[in-house]
Amino acid sequence: MRQRLLHTVDDIGAFKRSVLRWAQRFDEIVWLDSNGHQNSYTSFEALLAVDGLTAISTDYHNAFEDLKAYQSQVNDWIFGYLSYDLKNDVEALDSQNFDGLEFPELYFFQPKKIIQIQGSQVEFLYLDMVADEMQSDFESISQNDFEENIGFQHGQPSIKMRIFKDEYFNKVSLILDHIHQGDIYEVNFCQEFYCEGFDMTPLPVYERLNAISRPPFATFMKLFGNYLLCASPERFLRKVGTKIVSQPIKGTAARSLDPKKDAELKRHLEKDQKERSENVMIVDLVRNDLSKTALKGSVQVEELCKVYSFAQVHQMISTVCCEVKKDENPVDIIKNCFPMGSMTGAPKVSAMQIIEALESFKRGVYSGAVGYFTPKGDFDFNVVIRSILYNSSKKYLSYAVGSAITAMSNPEKEYLECLLKAKAMRQVLEEV
Repeated sequence: MRQRLLHTVDDIGAFKRSVLRWAQRFDEIVWLDSNGHQNSYTSFEALLAVDGLTAISTDYHNAFEDLKAYQSQVNDWIFGYLSYDLKNDVEALDSQNFDGLEFPELYFFQPKKIIQIQGSQVEFLYLDMVADEMQSDFESISQNDFEENIGFQHGQPSIKMRIFKDEYFNKVSLILDHIHQGDIYEVNFCQEFYCEGFDMTPLPVYERLNAISRPPFATFMKLFGNYLLCASPERFLRKVGTKIVSQPIKGTAARSLDPKKDAELKRHLEKDQKERSENVMIVDLVRNDLSKTALKGSVQVEELCKVYSFAQVHQMISTVCCEVKKDENPVDIIKNCFPMGSMTGAPKVSAMQIIEALESFKRGVYSGAVGYFTPKGDFDFNVVIRSILYNSSKKYLSYAVGSAITAMSNPEKEYLECLLKAKAMRQVLEEV
């Protein structure tokens, strides 16, 4: 059972900064921040989970069934991630590419302490065993009365590319051959940037990344020595009661400091047929995935190819919804949609086979999902993009970017889109 304590806070921005720094003492942290973005599907301003009582960590073998058993047995809030390579549990696929990070392929924990922020309200949800610490924790956070232990940074990372421009062009040409032969319609092709032997202090890097991006699905995750610093603009899947919501992104354009030029860039994206066709293909794929568990006739496209503006880029987003039976297992709903179509392509299985053959790294948590389940079986997960991943014991840092390759793709433009998406990650790392 959990005890609740509610407080009103005058300066939520300062409280958010303080609570995340306070949390660094724990081995397990998931921090989810909507950065003030508000729409009909926004769940909260921020949500923090720390200090696992129980946990599940596994590879892809039977992973979704293991997660289903764990979620049902715990019957409480659980937080964690699903790596992209759980595709191997869903389909007859494998993952043989290089893995510099070596994270578990699935990890969830039941936190002793949860802190939820909504407006000026801060709600503490603590398990009974630590409920007597709610008031003292609130006072400590509010007064910054705790010892900060976030470490020190040593030098700048020497960032390398897993593949170079010519090889990227060659692989995109092979993908286009598959498209022209009718094997696939679209593939999300990704590349890795990495650094070895780097001592990084993750929290300040996350704070800088979040400050320049301000995305609606930001995440700071620490699981012992493994870190995710995520500035994702994309929701994978949300469940509230019997309603399921997916909001795939396909279509990207740069921002400009000149308001007139910025407005023109946005209008150009809205009318860009290549970008719209990418988005529509993935919407069709999402509709098909949702239909596996949806009530008949309930799958609806609420919003198609709407352009939203973020700090770094304009993005084309669609919203697809459906209804499910009240007793539909939440893990099964996710499994039927996993991995998300925006990070694979269409048809999904063929796209994933080509991804495995042509990409030079194992995606792991990148293009997977981070989020939570509630005791009622509701859930909300983002798409892990625009993210820095770091294994502190190996001192290995990685960030990956990709773009959708279709019949209308120009390899040079796709390469430039990847560099645009990588800009924020490189910028914050170079500021070290």
